[in-house]
Amino acid sequence: MKTAKNQLKENFVTGKILHLDGDKRYSEKSLRYYKKMGLNAIVKNIPEYKQPKLVYDLLKYYTPDILVITGHDGIIKKDKGYADIYNYKNSRYFIETVREARRYEREQAADIAIFAGACESYFEALIMAGANFASSPARIQIDFADPIAIAKKIATTDSIQFITMGDVEKELRDGRRGVGGIGANRKEILQKCYKNVTQM
Repeated sequence: MKTAKNQLKENFVTGKILHLDGDKRYSEKSLRYYKKMGLNAIVKNIPEYKQPKLVYDLLKYYTPDILVITGHDGIIKKDKGYADIYNYKNSRYFIETVREARRYEREQAADIAIFAGACESYFEALIMAGANFASSPARIQIDFADPIAIAKKIATTDSIQFITMGDVEKELRDGRRGVGGIGANRKEILQKCYKNVTQM
């Protein structure tokens, strides 16, 4: 005689990633990396100066768990101080984008982990604006895969835990010289559901 029995099924759902990048080639390369790793990621090629204007609507449309903001950056005059925002090619746009993302978070009751910055970006200002992780503490060139490594770690680890630099620094080309941060809640969710199983 066949009987129906409820069986517990566990399903892990990775966090959704929205990645904005100012370079078309790196946008395409990043998307290939995300697909290769099986991550749920949307990559948009958006020039750095347009990112602050578009990020709110993109967040509202895609409702991601993780936001990655990258592109090109760099110090314009090496003999000037690191604290001059106008001495960076695009850091001010990344900072404005982070602020807009945090405004979205407040208004929409969301919870987003943010990576922001590129090569030689104004690290301290990005963290003060609200980024969980940012480049570049030592004002060095970072590997294009560093932001992806951070996003992957956040997206694929149990959400009851908290990710710190100690969890990710070995996966970064230059460790804490290239990327720093205050940490973030992890975004993988364990979903438990019951399904009917027919037994003899």
